[in-house]
Amino acid sequence: MRVLFVFAFILGFNFANAQLFEKDRVINKENFDKKKWSWGYFLGLNSYDFKINYIKNQPPVSVYGIDNPNTDDEPDIKVDKGLSFNIGLIGNLRINNYLDLRLEPGVIFTSRVLDFPYFTDENDRIREVGASYIHIPLLLKFSAKRINNFKPFVIGGASVSHNLSNNQNNPNDNSGGEFRMKKNNYYFEVGFGVDFYLEFFKFTPSIRGVFGMGDELFRDNDPNSPWTSNIESLKTRGLFINFTFQ
Repeated sequence: MRVLFVFAFILGFNFANAQLFEKDRVINKENFDKKKWSWGYFLGLNSYDFKINYIKNQPPVSVYGIDNPNTDDEPDIKVDKGLSFNIGLIGNLRINNYLDLRLEPGVIFTSRVLDFPYFTDENDRIREVGASYIHIPLLLKFSAKRINNFKPFVIGGASVSHNLSNNQNNPNDNSGGEFRMKKNNYYFEVGFGVDFYLEFFKFTPSIRGVFGMGDELFRDNDPNSPWTSNIESLKTRGLFINFTFQ
């Protein structure tokens, strides 16, 4: 993900550098941002993580012969992040020269692996959490003044997602090999990017952070479960690198 971040930064820098210092500047898509409505689509990459908060002063769990002390030195649960992709559409409403309201419905595919290190049996220790989200952000885009054929911006807002891969209603829990998560979740998002006005379309690379607002864990049936009993909240943290075409 760091390599992709550096690649996106270098790409944007090269575009901007060319626009600032080339002598013969051709203004592309000069009236594009004057339209009330504009449409497009995006393709992107994502890396999803979990922020796990533990219950303070939780006594060690002694279920199935397991001692599970909660220490600050090493988290009880380790998260192995994966790299996946997302795709979606864009609807943009122009408010003024510097402010736009955007709706960006899309589909996100992601996968995370949870490692519960106090188990010795791998069937109990490892839980793969795959997810397919219908993700709908409503965002405000604050743009700087256009310089030749590029315009930087910051963007932020809130979003809701529906986890198509959730197993909230599955009667089996971790004791049966099922790590359950809730269907619907809410987030806030913040990021930045640059609009590049090319000859035939507007191209926009952007980087955005996604932060879950609510607890997404659907707990095990057993209140003393060694998988979920010491978790106060489990929230998504995500990083997007999107490439938009309008």
